[in-house]
Amino acid sequence: MKQITHYSNPSDREMVFVRVFDAPRELVWEAWTRPEHVAQWWGPTGFTNTIHEMYVRAGGVWRLTMHGPDGVDYPNKIVFIEVVPPKLLSYLHEGDDEISFNVTINFDVEGTGTKLTMKMVFESSEVLKRVVEEYGAAEGAVQMTERLEQFLKHHQVLN
Repeated sequence: MKQITHYSNPSDREMVFVRVFDAPRELVWEAWTRPEHVAQWWGPTGFTNTIHEMYVRAGGVWRLTMHGPDGVDYPNKIVFIEVVPPKLLSYLHEGDDEISFNVTINFDVEGTGTKLTMKMVFESSEVLKRVVEEYGAAEGAVQMTERLEQFLKHHQVLN
């Protein structure tokens, strides 16, 4: 199956990423929602992660620290709004600099694979511009989905 990464800005405060993975939806869901798995691929190339807590349920909190290849740590807090296994995750993402944004991730069956659609909505076009320019958010999300693809190739069965 051909992996497709598509990035778009449907509005001046949204980013949408679409990628098709050659893996069943349940496997992609587990890779995304289990701390021992997500810690291995989350973030841009070169980043590592420490998962402090991860409770994937409505109202649950996920706290992690992303460790940049330059030695800088990026604390993050995610609060899950809606969780519908293995179809939907919706959450509020808070970074260490008071920038927060809403994320909705759909996991759709596509043939024998999974089409993942991730939509990020920011409070303003200025905030979106800032995260793209200062943090490389668009390229980082593409790299993150590439890391997830590699993780899935090496972990066809998760326990």
